[in-house]
Amino acid sequence: MKRIFGIAILAALMACNQTAQKSTDGADTTQANAESTADVKIKDSKKSEILAQYIALKDELVKSDAAAVQKSAATLKTSLANYEGCEPTAEVAGKIALDTNLAAQRKHFTILSADVIALLKNAEIQNGKIYVQHCPMANNGDGGDWLSVDKKIRNPYYGDEMLECGSVVEEIAKK
Repeated sequence: MKRIFGIAILAALMACNQTAQKSTDGADTTQANAESTADVKIKDSKKSEILAQYIALKDELVKSDAAAVQKSAATLKTSLANYEGCEPTAEVAGKIALDTNLAAQRKHFTILSADVIALLKNAEIQNGKIYVQHCPMANNGDGGDWLSVDKKIRNPYYGDEMLECGSVVEEIAKK
């Protein structure tokens, strides 16, 4: 089981890591209406939008609101589908959007997170930091990573059950 899970993570990491598209306008493209990502500025407007929508999805998982998770995942699916190379990741977001079971949504979120992490590691961060966080207990002890724009741990894999379980394992910042 761990071997299959590892292969799935590896495939997800490679999916969005094909071509780093550059924004041609060079303007500040942070989502103005995404308060949680206000301090993080990414040059590529599409990546900025993906981050804001991913954070919204993560926050709904923290709240353990399956219906809100579905809506957030559907929005993220559209943005991922419009980013060249992220079509497989959009399919994973689509699975989350179709599933009403919170445990299943969280399982798909592991694969989605691995892919979005890989995508944003190549982002041109202009300001702020994105934190890669890890819960060793997620996925029956296999662990699970996620992104946050806040250093404080808010675990999307367990919500209120283990809200602060996890640690920051990496920071993605201006190079």
